[in-house]
Amino acid sequence: MLSLSPTLVLTILTCGISLYAWSNQELLNSWILDPYRVKRSNEWYRFLTSGFLHADWGHLLFNMLAFYSFSRVVESIYTQVFGPTTGLLLFLLLYLGGIILSDIPTYLRHRDDPGYRSLGASGGVASVLFAAILFNPTGGILIFPIPFEIPGFIFGLLYLAYSYYMGQRRGDNINHDAHFYGALYGIVLTLILIPRVGPLFWEQIRDFIA
Repeated sequence: MLSLSPTLVLTILTCGISLYAWSNQELLNSWILDPYRVKRSNEWYRFLTSGFLHADWGHLLFNMLAFYSFSRVVESIYTQVFGPTTGLLLFLLLYLGGIILSDIPTYLRHRDDPGYRSLGASGGVASVLFAAILFNPTGGILIFPIPFEIPGFIFGLLYLAYSYYMGQRRGDNINHDAHFYGALYGIVLTLILIPRVGPLFWEQIRDFIA
């Protein structure tokens, strides 16, 4: 039987809200990140609520599978290091803070663009994913359709480079900036909270390369 962990609660909550919003246009419009309206109506809550919305099944399943897969180890380590209550609060700061802070560059870029909107938990998912990579940089990550595992730190470098490149191109409707800044937030916050992770990270990389 699955325990009612924060990871599971957030996954179920996000799936439920996303599914409901697909049939409720009013909720979708009032929760989506709309920088133009945020600036003019002070609807700052959209930075958070947009993270519980997704565009379609593919978007939702990709984000939630990645979140659930990597959050469990991060949640466990945070709880071990800080205790159940503080660990839970810091885990929420990692995930929800990633959703919020990763959208700030998007807001600054599009605050005068009445046609721009974005949604999704990508910033928070990237924060958790990169915290997990810090804890286990040489652990293999399997990415469909590649038939072999990629070490976490190599995947992380490729992920950051791709997100930054696509964010500069702005050639599609995906908010690649949220991926990039969410990942950086996850790295920085985890290093601030657990500084010893940094030397352990490099030690694992050195042993892997040697």
